[in-house]
Amino acid sequence: MNKQQFIKAFAEEANFTQKDAGIAFDAMANVIAKALQSGEKIQIAGFGTFEMKERCAREGINPMTKEKVSIPACKVPTFKFGSSFKDSVAE
Repeated sequence: MNKQQFIKAFAEEANFTQKDAGIAFDAMANVIAKALQSGEKIQIAGFGTFEMKERCAREGINPMTKEKVSIPACKVPTFKFGSSFKDSVAE
């Protein structure tokens, strides 16, 4: 399912127009991105948790040349599903 298909399904489920569902989806994504940029953790009960995690610096290998490459430390966004959501999908 791509973004457009998701928005169409979301609009049907919530009884929104596709335009309104698209606006709501973009607003949600922007709010999550801004919160993560400011260092906040977002917990949505029954769904999951968004947060930023630190990745340590490490060595990698360039697959083309087999040469070792230094990969710097960075922050990455992560999402962990809540147990109630996992249970509802597993059924």
